[in-house]
Amino acid sequence: MEAVELLRVLGNKYNAEILRATSDPKSAQELSDQLEIPIATSYRRIEELTEADLLELSGREFSDEGRRTKVYRRNVGALTLNFEPETIEVEMDNRPELDNSLADVWRDLKSE
Repeated sequence: MEAVELLRVLGNKYNAEILRATSDPKSAQELSDQLEIPIATSYRRIEELTEADLLELSGREFSDEGRRTKVYRRNVGALTLNFEPETIEVEMDNRPELDNSLADVWRDLKSE
């Protein structure tokens, strides 16, 4: 993704908060409740962040009502922006695979 496009995505209202909140998998409803944003906005922002490859579908978990819901988590551990005279450089550090694997095992155990 182009650096300018990534900055646009990160600059949209709630996107940074959603990334901060998704170190652990969360559903759209959980994000809506936690961040006090409308559920429709939560879904739109999740879609935008997923398309930007900053958020990923982590799986499906049971809600309190017993329904299976999609949960999302960020797939980036850190972003570094460098503003050079002629360009903007972005470095993304993905979440370590070990962290992802352990989270997957834990999620699978919780859903059984």
